[in-house]
Amino acid sequence: MPLKYAYHPGNVAHSSATEVAQTMEPAAKSLGIELIPLLGATSCGAGIIRQASRRLQLTLNARTFAMAEEMGLDIITPCAATAGNLHEDLHTLKTNPNLLGEINEVLERTCGRQFNGDTNVHHLLHVIVDEIGLDKLEAAVLNPFNLDAAGFYGPNIQQDGACGNDDVHDPTYLEQVINAIGGNPVNWESRTQSVGVPGLFSEEPTVLRQAAAVLSEAKHEGAKIIVSACNLSHTVLDVYQGKASQATGLATNIPVIHLTEMLAFALGHHNDRLAQLRTRVAVIGD
Repeated sequence: MPLKYAYHPGNVAHSSATEVAQTMEPAAKSLGIELIPLLGATSCGAGIIRQASRRLQLTLNARTFAMAEEMGLDIITPCAATAGNLHEDLHTLKTNPNLLGEINEVLERTCGRQFNGDTNVHHLLHVIVDEIGLDKLEAAVLNPFNLDAAGFYGPNIQQDGACGNDDVHDPTYLEQVINAIGGNPVNWESRTQSVGVPGLFSEEPTVLRQAAAVLSEAKHEGAKIIVSACNLSHTVLDVYQGKASQATGLATNIPVIHLTEMLAFALGHHNDRLAQLRTRVAVIGD
């Protein structure tokens, strides 16, 4: 019987990172995960909305929690920023009954919903390791990955309660998944560093320096590709490579894909894209 979750695609999965949406569903199906869309759910806020109004972000995410609760399901997302922000807001609401009551008054008035605290949030990575199991993942592989891959977590899911049974300070789940599908995980320091996504439109020079540092370290440590567990970080590391190199003089040219892409490719989906990726890996780099 498949695992069933309320599906939140995460930030930018249907805009600047459509490859995430396109690969999440076939990968999930191959792994026995049933995704029930959270139709009409809003962005988690991505650390941006709360800069203007913490209460607004809490209210929007409480609405998402209420939707999942009505479905009787926990939430799954492939985006570390979404998982981290939702987890943080869920914890705030569950541990502050007075605040939850105030938020529920707004929800009742605006959309006729209430949140009672009966849902949880999971990142795809943690569902694979903790619920499905690496043995089942390995058995489902049709296209061994066979690449030196640097797994990038970002900082958002590295908090107590948000990273499954993985180590908060020294995570290994992404490396375990890379290994299970036939890849070669690269050990590197920057795998949980921020690339400054919330400041992209106000502090771009800082974001470019952060992104360049992450990209250049992955290359220096021998990675041929970066695999990101975060939609937003994936977009910055991929789309802004050229600008990051121009701003810093660092070597940043390395293919970047999302966890869902890597899984879909390994599990036999989008073989044409996998072939294109292997060509990119062969021709990009020093």
